[in-house]
Amino acid sequence: MSTSTGGNRCRKSPLEVQQNRAGLAFVSPTLLVVLVIVIIPILWTVLLSFQRARLIDLQNMSLFGNWTTANFVQVFTQPGFWSALWTTLVYTVGGTLGSIVLGLIAALALRRPFRGRGLVRGTMLLPYVAPVVAATYVWETALSPQTGIVNYWGQHLFGWHKPIAFLSTSNYPVDLLGWHVHLPMALLTVIAFETWRYFPFAFLFLLARLQAVPAGIEEAATVDGATLTQRFRYILLPQLMPVIALLSVLRFIMTFNKFDDVYLLTGGNSGTDVVPVRVYDFLTASYDVGSAAAQSLVLAAILMVLLGVYFKVFAKRVQEEEA
Repeated sequence: MSTSTGGNRCRKSPLEVQQNRAGLAFVSPTLLVVLVIVIIPILWTVLLSFQRARLIDLQNMSLFGNWTTANFVQVFTQPGFWSALWTTLVYTVGGTLGSIVLGLIAALALRRPFRGRGLVRGTMLLPYVAPVVAATYVWETALSPQTGIVNYWGQHLFGWHKPIAFLSTSNYPVDLLGWHVHLPMALLTVIAFETWRYFPFAFLFLLARLQAVPAGIEEAATVDGATLTQRFRYILLPQLMPVIALLSVLRFIMTFNKFDDVYLLTGGNSGTDVVPVRVYDFLTASYDVGSAAAQSLVLAAILMVLLGVYFKVFAKRVQEEEA
């Protein structure tokens, strides 16, 4: 008697079975897309990274070929890898920090109503929505040492002695308060482009959060005698920290894997040889698919470690500030 009762309890009703089937039918297209677009390419990349694979050999290769770790040894021992990794980190941190700071300044400047605010906000989005090919072409033209308008203004308004090749100068000597400093001009230019192109992304997030802050809090602080800096530090900044933390993660991931901006501006030359450009060079110069796949996995592993450190340290601080 008890056995039959237990069996009845485990047996699902027709309505539950129908709901499970309906849920599975809704989820199946998404699972299929993720499987085809994400999971299978990742597994294929992992398999290629452990094989001696050239581009011309892909058609005749078996799924499980001769396993080897030579590709990873080549990645870590080849000249230029560690310098490219350092360049990638500098480019990523600079581009992420610059875009968030510039987006924050723009959001603070445009959060109050004024005539034409909608038009100015729409104009702010132009760098982000413009095609990357068009944006890089405009920058290359404006920064040209022969015909660029930036060098023209610099020579006629700021007294530059000679034009500056912003995109092809790896070290530019500058006298700064008596110190002779060599600036990585091309790398700084690429970071400036990254900041300009993607600050609207941060601007939208930060502006939405600023508009959700109750106006009465700032008015009360103003009545109590708080200065503009104090209101920003003790009222607005704690409200913005969760959004800034999220933006830091998103922009760090996007910039760390960025290829097209750097390649279109400098081709990875003049001190801008980031790791994604090296992966592309492995494919186009030597057609070494295995080494390119190994380098991609190394790049992904480094990114996972850096994000793990971030979530361990900074995300915990954000939660403490919210509490």
